[in-house]
Amino acid sequence: MKKCGALLFPRYNIRMYGGLTAATGIKAGFSGLGIFIFQWVPSLMLSLSTAGATGFTVSGTTTGPITSAVTIPQIKTYLQNISPPPIYQKFIADWGLFAAISLFVSLLLLALLVYCITRLRQVRRFEHQRFEAAAATVAAHDIPRTHLRWERILTEVTSDNEQNWRMAILEADIMLGELLDTLGYRGETMADKMRAVDRADFNTIDLAWEAHRMRNRIAHETSEVALNPRDVRHTIDLYQRVFREFNFVA
Repeated sequence: MKKCGALLFPRYNIRMYGGLTAATGIKAGFSGLGIFIFQWVPSLMLSLSTAGATGFTVSGTTTGPITSAVTIPQIKTYLQNISPPPIYQKFIADWGLFAAISLFVSLLLLALLVYCITRLRQVRRFEHQRFEAAAATVAAHDIPRTHLRWERILTEVTSDNEQNWRMAILEADIMLGELLDTLGYRGETMADKMRAVDRADFNTIDLAWEAHRMRNRIAHETSEVALNPRDVRHTIDLYQRVFREFNFVA
């Protein structure tokens, strides 16, 4: 395998197990490709066409095996010498058409390559966006549902049923607990979570305490607390001001 590498890349010291930089590899690759195309292929063609001879004829001159790149005039002369005149003339006459078709096909393949690369980048960008969405917090996914819950609370507050008012305040307090959890405050009870709040980061904490105290009255003194629409709307307004500070509701 090392012999093959030495033949294909005679100007470079190729190490099979490391030590080859990207630039050196590219240079060696093009060098080997050039040797293959311009030395091995013409040499093989000439060897097959002059089997049994010790050399080949180019422009009337006998030469030995190919050791350097074959030039275009040499190839033209060689084709002219080995081809019947009608075939050679037709080949020369159709060369322009062949070149035009080759150029068209090359441009078409280049455009296809650019399109594929562009589409691949778009797919990867789409996959990245989906990954970012999947990696988002649960709270971010719950925002639409939170908005629906809040709309339902506002609807219950405007009803004439006192039981709906109580349920609206209790549900709003549950949402307050979820907000505190989302903000990273921990505690066994709601009061513990609110005691852990830094006032500099939570401007409406006093409003949250006031609304939570009303919730406790409703939860623990259900039969004794008489609600009126004004107190209920005021309590819900307190929750709303807290939620809006953190864009928890619209």
